[in-house]
Order: sequence, then structure tokens, then C-alpha cells
Amino acid sequence: MILPGATLGILGGGQLGQMFTLAARRMGYGVWVLDPDPDCPAAAVADHHLCAPYDDFSALELLADHCAAVTAEFENVPASAMIYLEAQIPVRPGSTALAIAQDRAREKTFFQDIGLEVAPFALLRQEDDVELAARQLSFPAILKTTRFGYDGKGQQNVGTASELPVAWARLNTPEAILESRINLVQEFSVVLARSLDGMMVFYPLAENRHHHAVLDLSIVPARIPEALQNQARQSAARIAEALNYVGVLAVEFFVVEEGRLLVNEMAPRPHNSGHFTMDACVSSQFDQQVRALCGLSLADTRLLSPVVMMNLLGDLWEEDGPDWQKLFQHPQIKVHLYGKKEARPGRKMGHVNALSSDVERALAVLETLRQDWNWPPAS
Repeated sequence: MILPGATLGILGGGQLGQMFTLAARRMGYGVWVLDPDPDCPAAAVADHHLCAPYDDFSALELLADHCAAVTAEFENVPASAMIYLEAQIPVRPGSTALAIAQDRAREKTFFQDIGLEVAPFALLRQEDDVELAARQLSFPAILKTTRFGYDGKGQQNVGTASELPVAWARLNTPEAILESRINLVQEFSVVLARSLDGMMVFYPLAENRHHHAVLDLSIVPARIPEALQNQARQSAARIAEALNYVGVLAVEFFVVEEGRLLVNEMAPRPHNSGHFTMDACVSSQFDQQVRALCGLSLADTRLLSPVVMMNLLGDLWEEDGPDWQKLFQHPQIKVHLYGKKEARPGRKMGHVNALSSDVERALAVLETLRQDWNWPPAS
């Protein structure tokens, strides 16, 4: 057990690293952050910022020397860095979970191997694979890089089989997966935490809406049949158990027209769709991340209020920025800004949590903001 007064390390200094750091410091821990960006959000709140690449072994050595345990903000940390740290100090979650999550083909195969259903897909590595996938899968489909794609990046829509060779050439990657588009009814996510002794706790499920492949809204409690919610929790638990996972894990699910549940992907870390926990639950997902990393008992995940989380993207800053007066005049809205110095279209600059007596009222508050900002609705 790692007690307050110790120093924790995190690889990645974006908004998730910043929120982990704030949670850890509130609980009495020091934090060192490793991130190559000198202006990363976590640098402003951490005890020390190692501004270096993730595979800089001198920086990793410093992290291991000064920290009692290390976690990661995102799954695309080089596996070599995690393996190097694991040989010296506790790393939670471990390199195995990160290695699976950072490779879409490996991730989907892992889900299938433990008995979970995914959307039909094919792995493309060479020209013959392209021809075979065009015959085997139904269209329209979506072509994705196996690594480093998120928030719609590294993806190409493929309307027909004849478009696949062009899309494959345009993606310009040595390896990709092709997924058939499904008859999607709903998307939602499960955020859980698993401790060193195998105990698991679950947050209420979040019903998610996306716009241009970026998460727009998370609605809690999710308006999803209880039977499907139970199935999703069981599936997420199966993933965590199979990985002997320690930490916070998010698993995204699709509900298709036939009422079947498909696993989309996992994130071995706190997740954007779990930001509602910061204001609407007894303990946040970042509190749990600290607790799991330190070998402490996990905290209460009860929902205290219905809530809708809305991302604030850089698009809102294109002219004069959001109308802060209208935003802050709503007493039910909690604002979280990440302190990023440059706003770009699609970049997550912050989020808001709208709390109300029910999700319909919370949605109505956010819809008023959308209209005031001329902000497009989620698709």
C-alpha cells in the first residue's frame, strides 16, 4: 500500500493527466509528469514536469527513482517505456493491457477470444487482403489504422467494395482493419475500477452521442434496458479479469437493431465519457485511479444527481470564444477548462457537467447553450 506523502508518476500530461494530478494532490500525494509538450495541462499543477519523449530512458530512470508507482494517461505510450518501468516499480495498469488497447486488430481478437461479440472486421496488411476483405464484408464500411487513431483520426469511410483500394492507398498505413458499418441504435460506455486484490466497482453507465466521430454528450443515467446494462457490466468485468487489470478501465459498447450488444473498444485509463463522475458521483474516476494505483480500497461510485456531460471543442474559440456569461449564468452547470493554450477545431478544450433532477432537464439546459452558440447537435 502506497500512502499519502509518496510521489506518483504519470506518463502523459494532457487533461486526463491534469485531472489525475489534481486528484492525487488533493489526497496528499506528490506527482511527477512525463510529457514532451512544455505546455501540457498537467505541467501547471504537477510537482515536477519531465519534458521529454516517452521513450527517453534517462527521463524514465528519473521517474522510477522518484516515484513509488506509475500510471499512464493514454494507451499509446511506447510499450518499451512501460516494460522498462515495470522492471523497477509498480506500473498500473500494466504494459499488457496498454499493448492490446493500442492495436485495434489485437484488441478485437482479444475480445473474441474471451467470448465477446464485435462488429464484423478484416485485417489488411497487403494487396491480397484488400481484395479478400472486399468480398467478405458488407458495405458501407469504415477503414481504420490499427494504431494511433482516436476521435475520428486515421479513418476512411468506404461506401462500396470498389472504393476500398483507393481508401487503402489514401490511408497510407502498413496495417489497417476494415469494419462493416452496423445498424447502430445506441452507444454507451462502462467505466469500472479494479483493485490489486481483484475487487471491482462500476460507475453508472453513460449513454454517448458523437458528432463527427468525437464524443459530444454523455447522458447519465443511460436510457438503456437494464438487461443490456447488466450484460455490459458482465462483459467489462470479463475483460478486466482476463487482463488481471488494476486501475480504471472504460469499455465502449454498441447496441444494434436486433438488440445485440457489441464491444467497440476499451481504454485502459479514465475516459472522456466518465467525466460526469467529477461532479455527479461520490468519488470521481480520477479518485479511483489514484486509489487503484496505490493499492487502497476503492471508493463509492454512487450517482448523486442525473447529469449530462458536454465537451467544449476548439471550434467554439474560432471567433470570440464561448459566451462565458451565458455559460456561468446557469447554476446547474459545472465548468472544467483544461488550460490548453491553443484552440483548434475538434480539440477538447474543456467540458461542462449539467446536473438536474432528470436528464431531460439537463439536456434542455445544454440545448439552450447550443442555440446561443450556434453549436451543432450531436449526431
